[in-house]
Amino acid sequence: MSELLTPTSVAVAVLVSAFLLRQLTTPTPRFAPGPPTHWLLGNLLSFPTKSAWFPLTELSRKYGELVSFRGLGNNVLVLNSLEAINDLLDRKGSNYSHRPELVFCGELMGVNQGIPMLMYGPEWRMQRKMAASGLNSAAIRKYIPIQEDLAALLAQKLLDTPEDFFSHVRLTAGRIVVAVTYGFPVSEIDRLYIDHAEETMVLVGKATVPGNFIVDFFPFLKHLPSWVPFIKLAAHGRDMVSKLVTEPYEHVKRNVSQGIARPSVTEQLLRTFDQTPENEHHIKWSMGSLYGAGAETTYATTLIFMMAMALHPDKQRKAQSEIDTVLGHGHIPRVEDAPRLPYVCAVIKEVMRWKPVLPLSIARRTGDADQYRGFDVPANSFVIPNVWAIAFKPCEKYDPQSFIPERFLDDEITVEDPALWAFGFGRRICPGKALAENSLLALLPSLLAQFDVSPIEGCPIEPAFKEDLISYPEPFKVRIVPRSSEAEEMIRTRTAACSFV
Repeated sequence: MSELLTPTSVAVAVLVSAFLLRQLTTPTPRFAPGPPTHWLLGNLLSFPTKSAWFPLTELSRKYGELVSFRGLGNNVLVLNSLEAINDLLDRKGSNYSHRPELVFCGELMGVNQGIPMLMYGPEWRMQRKMAASGLNSAAIRKYIPIQEDLAALLAQKLLDTPEDFFSHVRLTAGRIVVAVTYGFPVSEIDRLYIDHAEETMVLVGKATVPGNFIVDFFPFLKHLPSWVPFIKLAAHGRDMVSKLVTEPYEHVKRNVSQGIARPSVTEQLLRTFDQTPENEHHIKWSMGSLYGAGAETTYATTLIFMMAMALHPDKQRKAQSEIDTVLGHGHIPRVEDAPRLPYVCAVIKEVMRWKPVLPLSIARRTGDADQYRGFDVPANSFVIPNVWAIAFKPCEKYDPQSFIPERFLDDEITVEDPALWAFGFGRRICPGKALAENSLLALLPSLLAQFDVSPIEGCPIEPAFKEDLISYPEPFKVRIVPRSSEAEEMIRTRTAACSFV
């Protein structure tokens, strides 16, 4: 017996006993409900990776407002109601405003230097302060004429080559953000810049979705050789992101130093904040982040609007009738006219609800362990706001799958305004929210006033969407014609009066 009681055997026995004691005395975590778990792998492998908002919303019907996944050392909590989202992301913002540490997107591509993916802390607060100072509701009023001019230029392009509406909308959405952010006139915002920005944002969109790259779950893979495909792709993405945020910033900085800079948010920040290396870094990255936040969502929403109008001509005619009645024939709506056009505004809200462009928003991460509704939320959990579930919340009176703007004008029911969930939540709500809303008010009512959008005979419209962070419509065809000869003349007259060229 004494031969068995060696120092090694005694040490092993003590360690095993300590482990078993800890297991017996540590309370078993109570996680939110979710798909069945495996004793070793948990249920993380049940997390959907393709168009995740559809199956996650279905799971919410079964398990409720909170659905959890766990395994392989990771925890994911999906929030399927606006109440749960506000309880955690807003009221407990100090703990739920962190971003997941996505190795591919953040560390390898460098996207974690700008507001959307920057870790919550002093640097994020500084960038947020800068963006808020240049993009608050009062500050962005001076850019409304630029947005309205670019809406007029879009109308001219749709008049000349309506079949290229995808390209025209993309260019216009990009021009609005670049013009406001950097002050570039239209002649300097060419397709090459927009093409580069779009290509960059497509890659960023893929990289921002948790689980798209295995290195996010197994960070040690970042040390693989440079020839490994995902390492090579990340290096390419890093170069693209750097070019996107650096070149326009340096252009404005040179113009400011020469006294020839046009008014823009970047120009304002360079004059407001001391040009220390730290401040310049924050200005460059806070402004460089706006393209994805503003141009991409405006682009997608405008295309969805055109799809909806072609599929629902009765709603289009009703909105056009309101414009004609309230403003008179021959009047192009301006941003300031929005309060007088409740049905048009309801159409815009329904466009945002019908096909949310950020169906899962952007994931959060908990800083510390928490409890909510009796469930444990471990530290460093992924927290995903399921915007799609909010948009398609069951309603007894109106089918959530149907395009019905009237739901926002009905006093008998309560419908969450998309403005409450389309631009993010709590402390990380998009700082360009007011600018984006003005862009939609400049673009969409003017298109209603000037054009009829309808299906092309023999080309049915299938509402199909790409499956990245931003849900873009797949290419579709519509017929776009001026509503009358007077409308055509109005378009040409308005374009000739544009001052932002």
